[in-house]
Amino acid sequence: MTGALARLIRRPARPGRLRPDRCDLCAVDIDDRHAHLWDEQHTSMLCVCAACRLLFPGTGHTYLPVPDRRTRLAGIDPAVLGVPVGLAYFVRNPEGTVTAHYPGPAGAATWQVEPAYWAAATTAEPALETLHPTVEALLVSAVRTGPAQTWLVPVTDCHRLTALIRTHWTGFLGGSQVWDEVRRFFDDLEPTTAGPRTTEPQTAESTTRSRERTPSHG
Repeated sequence: MTGALARLIRRPARPGRLRPDRCDLCAVDIDDRHAHLWDEQHTSMLCVCAACRLLFPGTGHTYLPVPDRRTRLAGIDPAVLGVPVGLAYFVRNPEGTVTAHYPGPAGAATWQVEPAYWAAATTAEPALETLHPTVEALLVSAVRTGPAQTWLVPVTDCHRLTALIRTHWTGFLGGSQVWDEVRRFFDDLEPTTAGPRTTEPQTAESTTRSRERTPSHG
């Protein structure tokens, strides 16, 4: 686990409880509301300051910015996605497939989502078409401690939720404390107003279009 991801996992759900840390690119002090960049080359998450975040606006760079939008979705029935468990998150891959992650006491187990299931979910909730590959996720909760919820969130929220479950899980079924923590995690989620997009979701098709538009210097 990288140092940045370890710090992210320790980050509390509510802001204002963590000592200043340092930007992984320029080493300036940052607070717990700092931004994140996904390092595609090393497949690791970086904690960065606002200035360094602006250096990498979107596709075509080694570092992908992690959006900070959080949107609660109402049009998705978790059963449509074929979710066999009460808590899961779904990440689009650049090539167009979708990977489901099940957070548990040993981390997050994964499986590939059937294309038909994802197509049905997208039909029910068109906002899923805007999901940025790798750095955003569809988060689904149907656990017994609260109402069913579906959210579009930064993938870092899902990493933090996975770490929370690993930390508080006890016994075979998890124990009451872990499910209380999961409930509080979802209680703390607040919708954000999505600003104008600086990039389109990067899929295999959009990457091809981008390359076609790039002038040749040969």
